[in-house]
Amino acid sequence: MALKDFYEVLGVPKNASDDDIKRAYRKLAMKYHPDKNPGDKQAEERFKEATQAYEVLKDPKKRAQFDQFGTAAFEGPGAQGGGFGGFGAGAGFDISDALRAFMNDFGGDSFFSDLFGMGGGGGRRRSSRRGGGSRGNDLQVRLTLKLSEIATGVTKTLKVKRKDSCGQCKGTGSQSGRRGTCQHCGGSGRVQHVSNSFFGQLVQESVCPICRGEGQIVTDPCNACSGSGRQTVESTVSVDIPAGVSEGNYLTVEGKGDAGPNGGPAGDLIVVMQEEADGVFERHGIDVVCSVDITFSQAALGASTTVATLDGKVSLKIPAGTQSEKIFRLRGKGLPVLHSSQQGDELVRVRVLTPERLSKEEKELFEKLAQLEMKSKGNFEKFKEFFNS
Repeated sequence: MALKDFYEVLGVPKNASDDDIKRAYRKLAMKYHPDKNPGDKQAEERFKEATQAYEVLKDPKKRAQFDQFGTAAFEGPGAQGGGFGGFGAGAGFDISDALRAFMNDFGGDSFFSDLFGMGGGGGRRRSSRRGGGSRGNDLQVRLTLKLSEIATGVTKTLKVKRKDSCGQCKGTGSQSGRRGTCQHCGGSGRVQHVSNSFFGQLVQESVCPICRGEGQIVTDPCNACSGSGRQTVESTVSVDIPAGVSEGNYLTVEGKGDAGPNGGPAGDLIVVMQEEADGVFERHGIDVVCSVDITFSQAALGASTTVATLDGKVSLKIPAGTQSEKIFRLRGKGLPVLHSSQQGDELVRVRVLTPERLSKEEKELFEKLAQLEMKSKGNFEKFKEFFNS
C-alpha cells in the first residue's frame, strides 16, 4: 500500500515546528490508539499511519529526505527495514511496529499516563536496542480482573510462553561459540540498494537481511536451538496491579518478552487489563451500581435492609413511602481513582417486588387494603366535588 503524505496524515503544514508535529501526533495517538479502540481496524490503521508519519518527521535527516523526495524515499525494496530506523515502511510497517515505536517515544512521557490513566511499568524510556544482537519481540497478554481486585489492587502471577536464551549454546546460536563474518554485507551489518525513480537514481542503505545488522553469522548452528540462540519456555511473571485500573489500561514489564536472537536484549511483556463481569455490581467509571429488592410493606412503612458493597455489607435505611427505582447513594463505596485518594460512590437502586403467590392470610390482608384504598379514593372524590360545585 502506498504511503500517504506525512504532513497531511498529521494535519500540519510543511513548515510546522518540531513541537507542532509532536502535539499533532499526541492528539492522533490519543484518539486512535488500539487499546482505546479495541477491534476497530480503521482506528488501528489511522494509528499506524500517524506513527509512521511521526517517526519520519521527528527526525531532521529523514524529514529532509521526505521534503526532497516525498514518500519515494521510504518505499521500495531499498527502504524495507531501514526507512524508519529499524521499523520497515509500507507493508513492512505493521501495527506491532507502530506500538513499539509509540512505546519507545512515550513510554516515560506524562502523555502515557494521560492516555491510559496509568504508567507503563517502570516508566523509563528504552531504546529499541541495548547492545548485542537484535531486540526480541514484545509479548502481549490479557489479564482478567474481578471488580473486587480492581477496588483494592492485587498481585498476579502470570504464566507466559516466551523465547528464552538457549541453555546449551548460551544464546550464541553456535555449537562452538564461534561466529564468522557475514559475506552478504562484508561484516558491516548494512547493505546498499540502488534504485531508479522519477527523481533519479536513489542509493539507500538498510540493515543486512542475512545477519540482521550484526555483521557476523553462525557457521555451526547449535543442535538444541537450530542456531537461533533461543528456545521456547514457560515463565512465571509477578505483576503488581494498582487499585483503580480500567478496561484497556496496560502495564509494561521490561525484559520479560522474547529474548533477542544472537544474544540480543529481550523485548517487553505488555499486560492489558480486562474486567470480568460482576454478578452484583455494574461499573460506571469510578461509581458502581447495584439493585436491592424490598417488599410493599417495607416501601410503605420504611425499613432497614442489608446492602452488599465492594468491602463488605452495610445497613441501608429505607424511608417510609419509598418508590420503586429510587436511587440511594453510598458515599465513598465505589472504586478508587488510579493513583489518587479520590473514591467513587455506590448507587443502590431500590426495586419494590410484587408477590407472585399469596397465602390465604396475605390475600385477605391485601383485599382489606384494597377496600381501604377504594374508600379513601371515594372520600377524596367527594372532597373534590364539594370544592368544584
